[in-house]
Parts: sequence; C-alpha cells; structure tokens
Amino acid sequence: MPALNAHILYLFFDSANMHRWNDHLRPVDLTEMDKQAHKAAISWVLGKFEEQSGKEIDWRKLIEHQMFSFIQRSVLTDLKPQVFYKITQDRREEVNVFVINEFDRLVPDSDPDFRARFLEYLRNDPDSKEDEIVRAAHYLATRWEFELIYDSNRSLYGIDITRQEIDEQIDQHKDLKGVGQMATDRSATFNFVDLIGQLRFQQRWARTPRIPKTAVLGHSLMVANAVYLNDLDVRVSDRQIYNDYYTALFHDLPEVLTKDVITPIKVNVSGLAALLEEYEHDQVEAKILPLIEPEWRDEFRFMVYDPFSDMDDEKFGKRDGYDIKTCDLMAAYMEAHISIRYGVSSSTLREGEKDIRDKLCSRNRGIDAKRIIEDLEAMHI
Repeated sequence: MPALNAHILYLFFDSANMHRWNDHLRPVDLTEMDKQAHKAAISWVLGKFEEQSGKEIDWRKLIEHQMFSFIQRSVLTDLKPQVFYKITQDRREEVNVFVINEFDRLVPDSDPDFRARFLEYLRNDPDSKEDEIVRAAHYLATRWEFELIYDSNRSLYGIDITRQEIDEQIDQHKDLKGVGQMATDRSATFNFVDLIGQLRFQQRWARTPRIPKTAVLGHSLMVANAVYLNDLDVRVSDRQIYNDYYTALFHDLPEVLTKDVITPIKVNVSGLAALLEEYEHDQVEAKILPLIEPEWRDEFRFMVYDPFSDMDDEKFGKRDGYDIKTCDLMAAYMEAHISIRYGVSSSTLREGEKDIRDKLCSRNRGIDAKRIIEDLEAMHI
C-alpha cells in the first residue's frame, strides 16, 4: 500500500482538533497541528546550525522521526507533558502496543515499510543527533507557546513551576548550537522562529465559518508531510526529500509579511499575481533573510521563491514543485471537505471544495489525487 493515503492524511489533519494549554487562559487558540509545524521549522534551524558546526545530519531520519513523534502524540491525545513522558517511560511496552494498535486502526492501509520503521522507533531509545534535535525543537516550540500565554496566567497556581520545567528541559540540549542562539534574548535566530510562529495566528479561509479552524502554519505541515510520504512511494533521492519537504514547509512563509490574498482576486485582477510575487520577494529579502545565517540564504531562496515549479539546480538538486502544488491543493481540499462533513458549511466552502476537487482530478501526472479524494469521501468522518 502507498505511504501517502487518505487515512494517514486524516490522522495528521485531526490534530487540528487537539487544543493545547486548554487548562489555561489562552489569548489565541493553540493546536497540536500548529505546534508540530512550528517544531518542524525549529528542527530545520537546529539542524542547519549543526551542519554549520561540521556535524552530519541525516535529514530524512530527522523528518521521519519528527513525523513518528507527531503520530505518537496524536494517538495518545491530549495528555499533559509530564503525564505523557511518565507513561511512555514507566509503561513503555504497554503504551507502544496501544500506539501501534491505534495506528493500525486509524491507518489500516499503511505502507508496511513505513509502519515497520515506526514500530522500531517506538521500541528503541531515540538517542541519535537527529532525535536530540527533534526533542529540543519540541521544548523550544513549547516555550514559545508558554511565553504567549504567561501574562494571562500569572495568577494560576504552579505557572512558575511550569516555566522552570520547560527551561530545565531546554537546558538539557544546550550542546546544540542553535539552542544557545535561540536562548539569546531577541536574537536574529529567535526572531526568525518567532516570525514563523506568527503564521499560527493567520487563519485559512478567512471570513468563512469552518471546523476545525486551521492556520497557515499547520496547513504548511500538512503539505510537507504529504509530499514526504509521496516521495517515499516514488523513491526519490534523500536530497530531493529534503528539498521537497522544506520547500513545502516554508512555501507560505512570505504570507507572514503580506497576509493571504485569495486565489480569485489573484486570478481576476490583471497583473496582481506578478505584483504580489515581486513584493513578497522584496519583503523576504528585507525582513526574513537577514534573520538567518548568510550561508543558508541561497538555499532558502531556492525553497521559498516559486515553490511550485520543478527545479533541478546544479547546487541544491531536484525539487518536484508540481507534486508540492498537488499536496497544497489536497490540504486545501481537506480543509473544506472535512468541515462540510462535520456539518459546518457555506456556499463559499461548497464552491471551494468543488473547485479544488476539479483541479486535483484534472492534474495529469504525479500523485494519484483522485484515488485519495475518493478514499477520503468514503471514510466515516
């Protein structure tokens, strides 16, 4: 069975229904999907700093172990971190049996090789450099959330103990160069991560009632995870896996500077799409690139500019922009379709669902989008 299938996509998407810090007063909604997306972006930053220090990073392993930790968290649902780590340590075997059984129930048509690697991940102590990066990114993303809610919860019993616990976890990863960079108050690296986090505030399908509400950053992770799974199916090189995944993850980052402009406006207002693209590039050059290391900037341009175009760059290698666009449409289709299935609909949403479905079914190469759509429509959601 293919690694990219409707059931695993829905497992990832359902994390938008998992609300974080829901025993605290929150100025904005914080979901597990967005947390995992932020964590993925922070992992890239930490990995790049390790490479800069002369370490080798297995990016394929980092991406996949990040995905495995996401699946484990999604299956175990909304547990407090202390409880999550307590039960995964003290009742490891029983918890692993539950997790893999739930995964098999939720994704009955999973790719056998992917499932075998997931089972191996659960059984073994994740102690590689890549796993350390994923853990550090987890706590850095958690701290970013905590700082967001702290002022609203100063009077709560135990809030300062929570701060101390998060800081202690981060301190365990101070040997990673990027952790030190992010710990520096309002450093360029911190500001870059903060800017990415702001995509958690930007809702998709603005002004359209929808459940669950999803943000631009969570959408980007859906696209990245989908293209990664497809790359497993078609067996591309490790370099292309890296290019496709991180292009997908960062493809909407310029929207933090411009906000989203809906497709009908871009299409129907003559010259607007080209003007917006030029403006986005100017803003990325002026406001985003100065926040990352000079050595990373050309690669970042390669990923962020024109992300839906196929590339075979002499320096950075191949990227399948066509498949990334298919995954982008697939994520958008799920946002509309699942809300309608949940019972929250509107003419905008129904028209959007039909339009995106037609676009997906007319794509003439790469991912078999029609199969995934039909499987989604047949699911009991």
